Order: sequence, then C-alpha cells, then structure tokens
Amino acid sequence: MAKTALYNMSGSQVGEIELADEIFGVEPNEHLVKMAVTLQLANRRQGTQSAKTRGEVRGGGKKPWRQKGTGHARQGSLRAPQFTGGGMVFAVKPRDYSFKLNRKEKRAALKSVLADKLANGKLVVVDELKFDAIKTKDFVKVMDALKFDNALVVLAEQDANVILSARNIPTVETIQTGSLNVYDMLCYDKLVLTQDAVKAIEEVYA
Repeated sequence: MAKTALYNMSGSQVGEIELADEIFGVEPNEHLVKMAVTLQLANRRQGTQSAKTRGEVRGGGKKPWRQKGTGHARQGSLRAPQFTGGGMVFAVKPRDYSFKLNRKEKRAALKSVLADKLANGKLVVVDELKFDAIKTKDFVKVMDALKFDNALVVLAEQDANVILSARNIPTVETIQTGSLNVYDMLCYDKLVLTQDAVKAIEEVYA
C-alpha cells in the first residue's frame, strides 16, 4: 500500500498513513477526468438562451422592392438575416446540455485525480482539524504550518468551526467527502484531507 506523511495542525509529522492502492495508486485516466469535468460544467448550464429566426421576427411581410429593374439584388423580406433587425440564421434555442457518465467512469475519474495529487506531492493528510471557535486567524496559522495557500480541504463530516473559519479565505474551499468531485479538486493546487476523510473515501471507493 502507498504511504504518505501524517501531519498535525502545527505542521509536524506525527507518523505515516497507509493509503489504499485501489484508490490512490491507480494509473490516472486523463480522458475520464476530462469527461468528468465536462459533465460538471455542462450540467451547470441553464440552457435558457434564445434568439429569433427570420420566421419569428416581427414585420417584413412586404417585399422591400420589386424583383427586377432596381439594380439591387432581389430580396423578399427586410427581416432576412442580412438586414439589420432581421432574424438569426441558426438561432440558439433553449436546450438541455446535461449528459451522463456511468458510475464506474465517475469513480475512476475521481480516483485518477486522487492518485495524481499523491504522485505529485500535492496531497496532505492531517490527523485532525479542530477549532474551539470560529477564527479565520487560526485557520491561516494552520495553512502556514502545513505550507499551503491554495487548497481544497476535505472533511469527513460537517464541522461549523472549520468551515466558517475558512469561509473568508478566497484560496481555500472546504468540502465533505460525500460531495467530493473531480472539478473542485482540479481547481485547487493542493488537496488537504483529514485522517477521518481518508477513511471515509476508502470505505466508499475501495
């Protein structure tokens, strides 16, 4: 099994933690990672944009000039696409951009990112993250101790003190293991997991 250092909130190494090879030791699949990111971004799109075709634009019933003898090209309507105020040729219409990946593909993509973060030294495991009160200053001290300034912090369960302490830091985001996803992991340079979060991930994806 793969091993990585285990730190405390002071930044000191307190031991090592074994990581499941079937999650953190897989060969990254870049294609599935790309598909997972595309899926998340596509599913966020509202798809409510709409424009009018020449058949939907008001007016233009009368032929602008006679067919022959004017020196102009023949025209049938001032609402044709080439005229100002005319309709669009291929007008966009409301549509659903979402699509689906099967469960195995989603899991493989997430494992790929976890394995890549570990292989590139961008995964940090801390024994616990606990605060007695909501203080951004205390969270910043932990950031300095663990030497990260841009990270996704993964918690096993909701902890209001940790979440609210990190909320005002623009380069840090907290997330629970149940909401862990490929896009958010790729948006941040480092991935910080608590020891309990590692166990929760291994229980679900191993």
